Amino acid sequence: MANCKNCGAVLTGTLLVCEYCQTRQDVDLSVVHRFTVEEPRSDRFCPRCHIPLQTVDLRLGKKFLIERCQRCLGLFFDPGELEAFLELAVTNVHAVDPQRLNEVQNVKRSHEYPVTYIDCPVCRRLMNRVNIGSRSGVIADQCRDHGMWLDGGELRQVMEWMKAGGSLVQKEKELEMARLELELEKKKLQFGRIDQSFFHARPEPGQRDIELDILPMIGRLLQKIFR
Repeated sequence: MANCKNCGAVLTGTLLVCEYCQTRQDVDLSVVHRFTVEEPRSDRFCPRCHIPLQTVDLRLGKKFLIERCQRCLGLFFDPGELEAFLELAVTNVHAVDPQRLNEVQNVKRSHEYPVTYIDCPVCRRLMNRVNIGSRSGVIADQCRDHGMWLDGGELRQVMEWMKAGGSLVQKEKELEMARLELELEKKKLQFGRIDQSFFHARPEPGQRDIELDILPMIGRLLQKIFR
């Protein structure tokens, strides 16, 4: 059970703000035993507070730099950094805990920030809102070119989702989608051959090329299923 760093009260809900003294908790990086703030400050700006972000070295066996806002404690990850961090921070999860997964999914943060589009800390263009996995309850803000923003507390929620087996559920969902895509492509190919046989028609120019184009697609789907 987590406790407030200021008054020591037990934290509930999102674990981000103490309901007794209203102190905002730095829960996201609690898994990192030691991290350092780099100088000078980043030239990137917090999309919530509009102040320069800190550059933080998480020191996960080597230099691992991300940006965070000292005021709201939001975090910005360059492309691929969030996945790399989660792979290092959450390990040895081999089963799904449905009860814990439901608890994580039901955490609501609508009272913390209004549902709106925010600017990328790098290019200042509006980011897209994307779901982080299936049933995580976290909708992050993503710039396709520069990375992903997580509001304070959301990284902790994603980690709890992974510990509850959320990534296993997501993987199973992706495999099922790959199987359905493969079945659909196989049916398209079969119906194409049936139509050709039924009408006793000679293949149109390029028909064989179309069939050959489908084969690599089937191969890629099989790789998704069996990798």
